Amino acid sequence: MQYSSLISYLNSFVTLAPDEASELEKRVTHRAIKRRQYILSDGEVCRHYNFIVEGCFKMYKVDGHGKEHNLHFATENQWITDIASFHAETPSQLYIEAMEPSIIFQINKEDLIYFYERSIKFNRIFRVMIEDEFVQLQHRLLQTISSPAEERYLEFMRRYPDLFNRISSVQIASYLGVTPEFLSTIRKKLANT
Repeated sequence: MQYSSLISYLNSFVTLAPDEASELEKRVTHRAIKRRQYILSDGEVCRHYNFIVEGCFKMYKVDGHGKEHNLHFATENQWITDIASFHAETPSQLYIEAMEPSIIFQINKEDLIYFYERSIKFNRIFRVMIEDEFVQLQHRLLQTISSPAEERYLEFMRRYPDLFNRISSVQIASYLGVTPEFLSTIRKKLANT
């Protein structure tokens, strides 16, 4: 069931022993997800870390006016979860939605703790993953409060080069905190330079 992509990803941090990889295969859940299907909705407790084998997801918040604010995109060989809801076991304020047909592996908190307690490797892998995500989040926050929209767009292109053919300009604009019309203006300006 395509466990090799998950094992290869984890092995890029620390090589798992065959018995560790085998135990992981027993404890993750394989799911096929349809386009526009949610794996998390506002008000639900996030119960899984989600590893993307195939597909594309967005994580977003809907404000009081019904407007979406995209916080994160994730594609193949990446994880997506509401870490705050997962760890605190509190209702999420976010949605995680498939933007195209997808295949994921999910690991729940009980099984993740099982690996943390039995394997220093898993502790290290997940600690480094979370630290890397925190660095990215901090970088994005600094950009949002101190960089012009054009710089944010260029950073988006650098960070998500494969997304331009997979998501709409409306989704990109939401992520950047600009209107689709302003994003179009930025694109035209960059094309002419």
